[in-house]
Amino acid sequence: MGKSVKTNVMRLLDAAKIPYETKEYPVDENDLSGSHAADLLGVDHGSMFKTLVLKGEKTGYLVCCIPVDGEVDLKKAAKAAGDKKVEMLPMKDLLSVTGYIRGGCSPVGMKKRFPTYVDPAAFQYEKIAVSAGMRGVQVLLSPKDLCDYVGAKTVNLM
Repeated sequence: MGKSVKTNVMRLLDAAKIPYETKEYPVDENDLSGSHAADLLGVDHGSMFKTLVLKGEKTGYLVCCIPVDGEVDLKKAAKAAGDKKVEMLPMKDLLSVTGYIRGGCSPVGMKKRFPTYVDPAAFQYEKIAVSAGMRGVQVLLSPKDLCDYVGAKTVNLM
């Protein structure tokens, strides 16, 4: 693959002049977990973030970025969104809502701009990894650049 892969996420970051680097890894259809991807890339699990899409009862869709080994606290996510209750978006709806598939969902470049929340754990690192918009490719960038670009709020989500 190498430098030949250029995802929409990368094009958007390039256009915004946000520095990033890419890392690629072999995709295992049987294990799409971020933990597995972090192992394949040899990066600290805490520095690799998964993108979760949730739906609030009243507020609609929201995006949460948390470390790959973490589990989102739905009460905390609901509070951040100003809603009483949120739930995970059903997997069958992910592509139609975000434009991304499971294992390749990025907070950058979704079909629409949704309220986005990044766990403060991101700021323990100079760079964090998020999906580049396709399975097997991650972009590493500054958590501040990511938050500024997607308009994310930093909220404790775990």
